[in-house]
Amino acid sequence: MAIGVSRVWTRLWLPLAAMLVILQLTGCGDKEGEQRKAFSDFLQNTVMRSGEHLPALSEDQKQRFGNYASDYAIIYGFSQQVNKAVDQGLRPVVDELSALRVPQDYLTRRDALRQASGTLSVLAQQLQNAKNQADSSKAALKQPDDLKPIYDRAYTQVVTQPAATLLPLLPALQSLSQDVVQAGDYLQQQGTRVSFNDNGVQFPTQEQASQYNTLMSNVSAKAQALTQAQSAMQGGRQ
Repeated sequence: MAIGVSRVWTRLWLPLAAMLVILQLTGCGDKEGEQRKAFSDFLQNTVMRSGEHLPALSEDQKQRFGNYASDYAIIYGFSQQVNKAVDQGLRPVVDELSALRVPQDYLTRRDALRQASGTLSVLAQQLQNAKNQADSSKAALKQPDDLKPIYDRAYTQVVTQPAATLLPLLPALQSLSQDVVQAGDYLQQQGTRVSFNDNGVQFPTQEQASQYNTLMSNVSAKAQALTQAQSAMQGGRQ
């Protein structure tokens, strides 16, 4: 008799256990959908409207986004590198170049510009490495069809477009800075043989004047880099 009772309970238990597994799986599916929806809304309403400074995720957001928090970490990490390139490289150099008004400024500001532009090549390499890492991480993502196009648009805005602007701009700005510094060094080398008046510069010989004009022609040929950098700082990156 006891054996019969045991069999009855076994028959009842198995369907209940199966129902429990189904409910657990359904619950997980709903949770993932909620996380995906929350992350999708965040990308559209916050990330794509934040400009150049993306917000770090709060602990609550990390919980609500679940595994998608790591998807955000890809673009957030790159945006941090972009901000570093702008704040530590682009901005100081643009400030120094923009302060040049008269020939004597090339002489008096050359050391400050030399120091400011010294980090541009390092920052450019760091930015390229960050771009490569972001692209590699993005390529490995397996995102649902409804999320992928939204994430792709955010990625283009935060990663692809700023990289396309800054990666060629940083070395161009460094080249311009080097020519400006070279012109300032030349003026310094002339010592008392050069004079400044009426916002101009005068040399005692034609040879000196020709050498200076050649240096300034090189500067003028690369001046567009400064204009592009100013545009990037005013919001052209995103």
